[in-house]
Amino acid sequence: MMEASMSAGEFSDLPERLAALRDRIERIERPSSHDVRIVAVTKGFDRRAVEAATAAQCTAIGENYAQEILSKREALARSGADVHFIGHLQSNKVRQLVDLVSVWSTVDRASLVDELAKRSPGATIRLQVNLTHEPQKAGCEPERLAGLLDRATDRGLRVEGLMTIGPTGADPEAARPVFAALRRLVDEYRLTECSMGMTADLAVAVEEGATEVRVGTALFGPRPPRG
Repeated sequence: MMEASMSAGEFSDLPERLAALRDRIERIERPSSHDVRIVAVTKGFDRRAVEAATAAQCTAIGENYAQEILSKREALARSGADVHFIGHLQSNKVRQLVDLVSVWSTVDRASLVDELAKRSPGATIRLQVNLTHEPQKAGCEPERLAGLLDRATDRGLRVEGLMTIGPTGADPEAARPVFAALRRLVDEYRLTECSMGMTADLAVAVEEGATEVRVGTALFGPRPPRG
């Protein structure tokens, strides 16, 4: 996979985009007054997206691919931001990423729990739940969540919350029952973080109680094709 090249001024309006996004989120009516964290997703772009996000004072950067994180190692290390791994994670990639990733957001199976406990004791994680039941999506089934949570806790991982992805290609309103279900699970298990919502459906996610949204397009524009 090759990263996209960009002109030097491509992200010059990022501070304004970030401010507009924060203002939009503040105006959304939600169940409580908690802040909503924005994870700036730099997937598909090179290190300059990370640098632009850092300059705009983004405090959380989201990456989907191990190869991209490694290629942006220096920029991510300099950023001072929390690096969230938000893509499907192969257990054999954990070892390469432990010094860069702050939050593992897509933990969905026992083997990954065990590898994280081995390579990054006490790591901060979210458990990913597949609430749309789409086979192409990662995430544990809801009925397996309790067992996975117990396993992660028993092995010393810090389970802050849960994460899910809304229905593929659907109207944002179609995500509402999915996001409401995740919020109920977060509350049921007395967790703090509810990570859901991207550019297209973040308003619904915030209305349903998201504490964290993962946003790429609204900040950086359309993602260039992978090559």
